[in-house]
Amino acid sequence: MVLIVTKILIPRGYRGLTIFPFVFIRYKEDRKNEVLLNHERIHLRQQLELLILPFFIFYGLEFVIRLFEYKNFNTAYRNISFEREAYSNEKNLRYLNGRKWYSFTKYLL
Repeated sequence: MVLIVTKILIPRGYRGLTIFPFVFIRYKEDRKNEVLLNHERIHLRQQLELLILPFFIFYGLEFVIRLFEYKNFNTAYRNISFEREAYSNEKNLRYLNGRKWYSFTKYLL
């Protein structure tokens, strides 16, 4: 994981963005925010198991589907399976130690 502090790439209202192998964070004090970093590490694992580019295609398609479903940007974002897995497990700092491959699929429905 390569951690970079920047405000340029991260959309307003968000603190982090992961594009393998980089984790971009908005605030330098978040370098010590273990919950945020764990959330982003979960995304790194998801990206690796889907070979990076298919992850972003799947993520984008699922976002569009959720946007039609919920008609609200933030609700659609929060209901993407990748985000649901990351938000549900971000406080469990040992989650990745026992996480099985493709665990995000449990969050699809």
